[in-house]
Amino acid sequence: MFVTGRVARLAAVAVAALLGAAGCSSDDEPAPEPTGLIAVTTMRGALLQAAEIGPTWQPPASPPDNAKLVSICGGTTAGPTVPPGGEVVASSFVDEGQKGAQTLDQTALVFGDATLATAAHTALRAVADGCEANLSVPATVNDNKAEPAYTESVEIKTLDEAGWKGFVVIRHKTYDKAHPGSADTAVAVLNSRNVVLVDQYALYRLGTASAASNFDADWQKLVGTVVQRVG
Repeated sequence: MFVTGRVARLAAVAVAALLGAAGCSSDDEPAPEPTGLIAVTTMRGALLQAAEIGPTWQPPASPPDNAKLVSICGGTTAGPTVPPGGEVVASSFVDEGQKGAQTLDQTALVFGDATLATAAHTALRAVADGCEANLSVPATVNDNKAEPAYTESVEIKTLDEAGWKGFVVIRHKTYDKAHPGSADTAVAVLNSRNVVLVDQYALYRLGTASAASNFDADWQKLVGTVVQRVG
């Protein structure tokens, strides 16, 4: 799964146009702390749908396992098991082309109270804190996967948006020179009241090892739109 000219233009133009000024980590005055529990139906309605992102986005051929979250650390690390005690609301989409792809995985964990949500968020932060800063992975070829060797850098940043607080893990993957390509991934984990939101946006590109210039703005718009809908 690697980004066509269509995909690249979507990331730079359509996402920005559809989602407007939503974003994370702004310098504006902090929003008032919201009160009351967040309902499952509220989170279900807040998650982005394919038509909102762009006309070429579709659900993945194989739905993700709702018992597992996306990989936080990247490399060969598996995604953590969903923390217990919450109801899972999930929505995933892909935009694939001849020269690359984009993916968006959104998972909201809705707990019965804020204490359970805080514990789940703390557990996921502990996973992130254990990530290696730099990874080197050999080529993988088996019945399920064929991927060239690559190196991957991992960085963690603090997030605070519309009353939602947490962190984002930013990963940049560069494939070996015999198979030029790159992948940028942002995994945002945010907590507000009784909900933990895990949102992953990934952009895969063939033929270049550099990071996409619009990537940072795009993942912030995608995450920011969801949390601002909830407040």
